[in-house]
Amino acid sequence: MYFSVKIALMGTRGAPALYGGFETAVEEIGKRLVRRGYNVTVYCRNPGQKITEFEGMKLVNLPAIKHRMAETLSHTTISAAHAIIKDRPDVCLLLNAGNAPLLGPLKLAGIPTAIHLDGLESKREKWRGMGARYYAWAEKSAITHGREVIADAQGIADYVKNNYGRDCWVIPYGAEVIDPGASRLGELNLEPKDYHLIVARIEPENHVFEAVHGYLASEQTQPLVIVGSAPYADWYKDKIAEVVKANPDRDIRLIGGMYDQELLNELYANARTYIHGHSVGGTNPSLLRAMGAGAPVLAFDCVFNREVTDNKGEFWGSAEQLAGELNSLDTKRMQEFSQAGRVRIREHYQWDLVTDHYEKLIKELVRS
Repeated sequence: MYFSVKIALMGTRGAPALYGGFETAVEEIGKRLVRRGYNVTVYCRNPGQKITEFEGMKLVNLPAIKHRMAETLSHTTISAAHAIIKDRPDVCLLLNAGNAPLLGPLKLAGIPTAIHLDGLESKREKWRGMGARYYAWAEKSAITHGREVIADAQGIADYVKNNYGRDCWVIPYGAEVIDPGASRLGELNLEPKDYHLIVARIEPENHVFEAVHGYLASEQTQPLVIVGSAPYADWYKDKIAEVVKANPDRDIRLIGGMYDQELLNELYANARTYIHGHSVGGTNPSLLRAMGAGAPVLAFDCVFNREVTDNKGEFWGSAEQLAGELNSLDTKRMQEFSQAGRVRIREHYQWDLVTDHYEKLIKELVRS
């Protein structure tokens, strides 16, 4: 074991995990590496954050330009400069292919770096036009110049192999098998197994609009609860809000972002179904959490969702197909999917196992 190895984690909003799957991964992996004797520094851009230590990890809080295209890269540029000049880590784990321009400076500084691709970013609607072209370039640059490349799903690794001829480290995210009860559902005026749930950023590639139309076209009378925000897609959120407003007789609830993890766990665990529309992000942390909580999954039909669920769910590709799935819900089959999801998480997506893979990668980088 490399007890003196210094590891830098950069490219995300950092820790504590307040935002999304990348941040949860940083927190869960980082704290486990600390417990295994590693010296871990996490670069953070949580506005107003003052703490400099969390779960044994050193936190370096640095600014960023608040702009859709510049926020991540500006913060990572400052982080890389700090790492090169001051922190001098032995290894860097760089998350998000959009940070590919920093691979060169880190390499020149003699810091072995692995880059995590984070799905097919160039295909996200929010990056259309110039943003999509940048991410297409960054993807190629990351795969070409990264010392090691990380994919969070075999489907992403297959894409890289087919398009660039390079092998990836396939290391997914993790989750927990939980049974949190239902004591707080009353805060949202909900009853166990009496609502359908969506947890997602409100963005086109997550197919929330189609899911809402599928629900409206179905015969379901239970509420549809949508948890999530739209940091750079207000137009899309407004489009969904207009549909909700036009159907006042249907109970569709736009909750917004939720950072109360205890209540969010209860929402996952007590949902009649979890409707998952993500299509370009590889292994999605929200899907893992839903499976670990035993929520029966109705997932958008793509290679990533079939891989994560091991095909133990219902799949849809349009609002019409989702409506059909909702209308033909079978209690026994839903129970089977619920149990299968828990087993899948327990056997393949545990954070300790994920950290084992990262530790192996880190040792490879140190040897290099």
